[in-house]
Amino acid sequence: MELQPAVQRYDWGKVGNSSLVAKFAAVASPVTANAFTIDPDEKYAELWMGSHPSGPAKIKESGEELAKLILADPSLLGEKVREKFGNDIPFLFKVLSVQKALSIQAHPDKEGAKVLHSARPDLYKDPNHKPEMAIALTPFEMMCGFRRMEDIVNFLQLVPELASLIGDDLTSSFSEKKDKENLKAVFNRLMESPDDIIAAKLDQLLRRLNTLSEDEQKAIEGDLIKRLANQFPNDVGIWCVFFLQHFTLDPGQAVFLPANEPHAYIFGDCIECMASSDNVVRAGLTPKFKDVKTLCSMLTYETGRDWIINGSPFANGTGLLYDPPVEEFAVIRYQSDGAFSLKPHFDSCSILICVEGQGKAVPQSGKIEAARELSPGTVLFVPCKSELSGMQIVPAPKAGPILIYEAFATPS
Repeated sequence: MELQPAVQRYDWGKVGNSSLVAKFAAVASPVTANAFTIDPDEKYAELWMGSHPSGPAKIKESGEELAKLILADPSLLGEKVREKFGNDIPFLFKVLSVQKALSIQAHPDKEGAKVLHSARPDLYKDPNHKPEMAIALTPFEMMCGFRRMEDIVNFLQLVPELASLIGDDLTSSFSEKKDKENLKAVFNRLMESPDDIIAAKLDQLLRRLNTLSEDEQKAIEGDLIKRLANQFPNDVGIWCVFFLQHFTLDPGQAVFLPANEPHAYIFGDCIECMASSDNVVRAGLTPKFKDVKTLCSMLTYETGRDWIINGSPFANGTGLLYDPPVEEFAVIRYQSDGAFSLKPHFDSCSILICVEGQGKAVPQSGKIEAARELSPGTVLFVPCKSELSGMQIVPAPKAGPILIYEAFATPS
């Protein structure tokens, strides 16, 4: 059955027709008097394809919320999903269009989420963890995880404004003993620095950047510093550039973000899938509430990790499987200019979105009259063990390859 996803209009979203979220939402909208139309001046940030109460998708034909449909017939989820996660979809599937950097943030583990939700339910809406995965649709720029210890020490030597913020006591001890304990002390000192000192040192750094050569600026991430300073003047999160890895995913590349790892999306469009939670602990690059002490206390302080995932070959070469070490979700990327069948997910329902190309989704019965037209923005909910499970995708002739992403749960 076809879905009308929810649209989130956050300040960091891309504007008007430049946003894939907006374009996809226009296709997924029913043709009614209240049909979705793209405002050229509006920011469209996220497309939510799931049953989360903060942005529930609806059945396109009836307007009924997907969550209510499932509540009326939980068998749609699949028996193992119900046994493991209850009567709701355990994942939230999204498209993101990022124009302006998102916050320096991390997501709590299950125990941390319970504590945060109990203490501040106004900020932390549920007691669930939020592991998530991002798969690039366009070149997707981000910061994620701590840099190598040696690289952070190098920045402390190259950027006197940063060293001054941290203080000689901690810079010296960290340079001598590059371990998690000293990294945590250095990062905490930075993040808890007074706002006026953060602003003054940033002003000094920006002035000095303008006197440096192109190579000298590149060595200390000058371009990114300037962009973030323009978006979030005087924000402590700008200094995180010297601590967090900075890279750009190519389309089809992914990162999996477990609990308690710092990250920030900077620019581009991506598919995102996560456990069905909206818990975010923020500490910079945001006008929202900053819970600095919580974020600094929860981080793993692991350094130099290789974050990029390329996916595993799947479905006789038509697909790539991104299978993170969680049971709430996995994602398959299908791309082909010939007909192929989706893998039946015997233990789970799934949600899929067509991202590129044109074609038809033909049920297992082969009845063409029951086929669904596919174009960029078409979103389908596929009940577990239904006629749609394992449906055949038939690309339109001479329309080029069709590109589809499908999310499902992997309960053991």
